[in-house]
Amino acid sequence: MSSIERYVLSFHDIDHASLPYVGGKGANLGELTKAGFPVPAGFCVTTSAYRRFIHESSEMDGYFRQLEQLDAGQLEPIREIGQKIREHLHTLPIPDEIRNALIEAWQEAGNDAAYAVRSSATAEDLPTASFAGQQETYLNVKGEQQLLQAVKQCWSSLFTDRAIIYRIKNGFDHRNVLLSVVVQQMVFPDVSGILFTADPITGHRRTVSIDASFGLGEALVSGIVSADLYQVCSGKIVRKKIADKQKAIFPLPEGGTKTCDLPHEQRNEQALADRDILALAELGKKIEAHYGSPQDIEWCLADGRFFILQSRPITSLFPVPQVEEDGKLHVFFSFGHQQMMTEAMRPLAVSTMRTVFPFGKRDPHTGESTAALEAGGRIYIDLTPVLYSKVARKIIPKLMVNMDERMSYALSEVIQRERFLQEAVPNKEVGRTVRRIIPPLLAKVIRIIFFSDPSKAVDKCNEMMERLVEESKQELASLTGAERIKKIRENLGTLLLRMISHFAPYLFTGIVTLKWIEHFSVRWLGDAREVPLLNRSLPGNVTSEMGLALGDLADAARPYPEVIAALKKATDATLYDELGKAEGGEDFCAAFAHFLDKYGTRCPGEIDITRPRWHEAPTTLVPAILSHLQTVEPGEHRTRFKQGIIEAEQAEETLLRRLREKKGGWLKAKWMSFLIRRYRNVMGIREHHKFTMIRHFALFKRAIMEEARQLAENGVLEQETDVFYLTLHELTLLLEQGDSGEVQTRISQRKKEYEWQRKLTPPRLMTSEGEVITGIRNDIEVPEDSLVGTPVSSGVAEGYARVVLKPESAELKPGEILIAPFTDPGWTPLFHSAKALVMEVGGLMTHGAVVAREYGIPAVVGVEGATEKIKDGQYIRVDGTSGYVQILEDHPQSLTD
Repeated sequence: MSSIERYVLSFHDIDHASLPYVGGKGANLGELTKAGFPVPAGFCVTTSAYRRFIHESSEMDGYFRQLEQLDAGQLEPIREIGQKIREHLHTLPIPDEIRNALIEAWQEAGNDAAYAVRSSATAEDLPTASFAGQQETYLNVKGEQQLLQAVKQCWSSLFTDRAIIYRIKNGFDHRNVLLSVVVQQMVFPDVSGILFTADPITGHRRTVSIDASFGLGEALVSGIVSADLYQVCSGKIVRKKIADKQKAIFPLPEGGTKTCDLPHEQRNEQALADRDILALAELGKKIEAHYGSPQDIEWCLADGRFFILQSRPITSLFPVPQVEEDGKLHVFFSFGHQQMMTEAMRPLAVSTMRTVFPFGKRDPHTGESTAALEAGGRIYIDLTPVLYSKVARKIIPKLMVNMDERMSYALSEVIQRERFLQEAVPNKEVGRTVRRIIPPLLAKVIRIIFFSDPSKAVDKCNEMMERLVEESKQELASLTGAERIKKIRENLGTLLLRMISHFAPYLFTGIVTLKWIEHFSVRWLGDAREVPLLNRSLPGNVTSEMGLALGDLADAARPYPEVIAALKKATDATLYDELGKAEGGEDFCAAFAHFLDKYGTRCPGEIDITRPRWHEAPTTLVPAILSHLQTVEPGEHRTRFKQGIIEAEQAEETLLRRLREKKGGWLKAKWMSFLIRRYRNVMGIREHHKFTMIRHFALFKRAIMEEARQLAENGVLEQETDVFYLTLHELTLLLEQGDSGEVQTRISQRKKEYEWQRKLTPPRLMTSEGEVITGIRNDIEVPEDSLVGTPVSSGVAEGYARVVLKPESAELKPGEILIAPFTDPGWTPLFHSAKALVMEVGGLMTHGAVVAREYGIPAVVGVEGATEKIKDGQYIRVDGTSGYVQILEDHPQSLTD
């Protein structure tokens, strides 16, 4: 009988390649045994035995069909069907061939020994899904009957409620997840526990974290005892927390286990001696080196000897960006948090952003940056070489406050560490780059402030944006195949520097003049209370103009009930047909086409080139249009904008009047008026660089998809969207050299990786050792149980919470407060309807904050876990002045009416 058909395999016959036959747990135990680690002897009842056992039933096919109809929220049907399956399987006899093979293996291993019998699923202990604790374990199993019963119970445990729900949530087919059973000689330990070869809380890869308690480890796993915690870093014990261990689990002579109270003198005793802590940590690191990834290890100590009972990947750790090894501590910040898009991106999107980033390149035109790194489907920027400069260490955390305050706190913490300061030798190349960029930038800022007409700034930038897009369009017009992709890469490689040259001086002018306005207001008047109102209705902001245009579009639909009905039921494929049949549909289609012609290149998460643009999926705008119709009166959006201009002008006049009343006030007021005029005329340009880049992305995407369509027609790609799972370099090679036969395998693997990456939560800031720095803000006093964030738009508002994870499926009602993970320009249509804004990420100058100030609604950003901690319909208070959110009514109201 081949290994595939055998019903029992010894640990010595198993390695990582045996996973389909013995499941994740069994494969790991065989792998550890073959590698020479101290693993108690045992064998596995294979998945062939489970499959044969299941096939003995004539009813399982019907049960599987029932399971396939369920979703994870149907708890009662899951409980009922799971119980029926388990009861049914308990009645089935074990086939004679399996029974005989099992008894023979047990007798060879020692029929007088006690055994641990554990389930081992084929979708278990994997790098992307642990399945930990989903199936059952039976300890101190003795004798033939106990063994056979335990094996059958393990098979049945594949259908516990939690196992069924886990498979549904993670997309595993109930039929395809098979079960092996691990039968392993029991070790009766003095101490046992769990070891993580990386800190599971901070992610620090050099810190070994050990939990230890007396007796069997099941006391710790089941949660009936608090374990000691020991942490080891670089061969030294850096932390010890001795728990009050009141209970322990011990084996019974006749089989099974019992829970006992520990003697009082033992409860607060250190479970592992210091020498054993260090020895165990060293053993854990050897196991990690064998697997090549951080491990979650079950261990025990018996008669002075350590045994390894299991090792699996730690699936909860966020991957570490990979840099060229130099032995130094590197600091990475999340580009997604800065850009208000923290979701995972496919390889084409990652490749595009790494090509756009202009620094850290071997090939300045087409290469991918070594300073913009991929990790978990996100982009992380390696700031380390820049932060070796003392000046940068002072300036960058202050600048980062405007992007994300928590990130700024986290960065400040890391760069003050002794190790970082010892390694901080300034990089000459970074210095040369800074000297090449900053002086010309400052010269342009000075020229804009003191020597240019600020009223012409917006027109100049609009002209430049159109020229840049048109030049790129012309460059691509005559190219096809690999040459077209090469030109895209070349264009991307210089795009950001071109935008910095043209648009950054205006942005920095806005920032500088605002800081001066605030500074002189406080210096001369003692406060800056009028300054926030100067942000209202800034002229020339392309994102604000887009929001106004969407309001116009909603008003175009308002007189026509048939148009509104068509919008509600149409799909992307049928939208224009449905509108064409509606009264007023022709006029609305003309308005819609005009909107898409100007703004159709945008969408939520728009820095991801693979995301469908509004012109590709126009119905994603429908919820925003309908929300506008429900919450805003005809023309109200334009009236609000005009009112914002009036409020800004009144704030300016009040500020200038107060200055004139001071000694020497005429000159001070003249200087302040000069600054305000420049600030108001240039700060709206802050969105131009982003809009220019997104318009380029849409242009490049159209060209890439034309090439992908041809590849799909030629059978190289299964479908044109498979190109999303290739890098720009790989696509170039594919067009140049043809298919090597491996491209579809690579794409399939990357699709699986992407689905795993989507479930990860990216940290704001992390180090090359994997340590996640959270950057908690503790400098304000807030009401008890409030959620603390960063105040970015002043005022206080109360209302019902509306949690929105995707703007294309959101409809805000009057008076609702928008709770979002982040916002970018693709979310702008919702802002007209929101009474206030709460975001999980962001800072003073990020998109949501700027728009909230322009619209005059309170906003708090950087509220960790807001979309989970705040529920739809809860009545909350948002204090955008102090920076907190308070839940006033804990019982959510219905938001469906």
